[in-house]
Amino acid sequence: MIRELNVPNNQRPTVILLAAGAGTRMKSETPKVLHEICGRSLVGHVINAAQQLEPANLVAVVRHQREKVASHIATIAPEAIIADQDDIPGTGRAVWCGMQVLPEDLTGPVLVTAADTPLLDGDTLQALLEAHGDNAVTILTTYVPDPTGYGRIVRDDKGIISSIVEHKDALPEQLLIDEINSSIYVFDAELLRATLGGLDTDNAQGEMYLTDVVEAAYRQGSPIGSYTADRMIVEGVNDQVQLANLRQILNRRTLVAAMRSGVTVEDPDSTWVDVQVTFEPDSRILPGSYLTGTTSIATGAQVGPHVRLHNVRVEKDSRVAFADLSDASTTASANETKDEQK
Repeated sequence: MIRELNVPNNQRPTVILLAAGAGTRMKSETPKVLHEICGRSLVGHVINAAQQLEPANLVAVVRHQREKVASHIATIAPEAIIADQDDIPGTGRAVWCGMQVLPEDLTGPVLVTAADTPLLDGDTLQALLEAHGDNAVTILTTYVPDPTGYGRIVRDDKGIISSIVEHKDALPEQLLIDEINSSIYVFDAELLRATLGGLDTDNAQGEMYLTDVVEAAYRQGSPIGSYTADRMIVEGVNDQVQLANLRQILNRRTLVAAMRSGVTVEDPDSTWVDVQVTFEPDSRILPGSYLTGTTSIATGAQVGPHVRLHNVRVEKDSRVAFADLSDASTTASANETKDEQK
């Protein structure tokens, strides 16, 4: 559970989720943001993090395979407002489109985030909001050993962020900067609305950069802040390799949390669980267990080896081994359970 949000109720953030990209490097007919890890879509993980802030408004900007993405978001977050990005490319234009479905007199913080960062959590977003305070812009940054391809955080001689420079537009000395943009920001709503209309596409990629809002705010003398997070929390997914890597990390984190609560997991490397799976203390998970959906494991239960359980309630002190079960509840031994499912 995240700490109580240190923002007045009338200043709850508006969240704009950028989910319009094609994700061509995934080499898949499935929209990138709908690929799943650990029981949730990529966009579902980000929405879950955002919902922990109890946002005043949740907007999802869509374009590529619009109907699939919009339908999925409506299913998992019925409160979300769908905004369509037009033909003008770029994150700046995407946020402009998101602002069009919001009240013209909207005030307060607007949190903007990409939809492909599945390790992002509510605590990090809350810390970013608390760091925002009275700033006009606050940027979530991180440090990476190889910043190739990322937007660089450029600071003035006082340490204040003066601009974010995309890799293709960076000067040689800027390419040496290892502090990068996570593409997660909090903006003052009035500043954002006033600045977005003046963005252009005069850059190496011919896109309307949201990062130009940062430079505009700096030129105006508006206060700009930052919050630095661990790089894995804001790691995005661009291809199937990154998808697999983050799935492994999230799976291990989920198992570590279970073990710290009193669950025995004999072989975490061969155990895979969805984030919705629940465990009670003194349960035991043996190698080759694949637990998905809303599966729950009660105290004293032993699961595995080599089971696949989907939406299964394993009751107290029961045993399930060498089984493939769905939508069931069991207090029986493995053999009895399998017979009941025939």
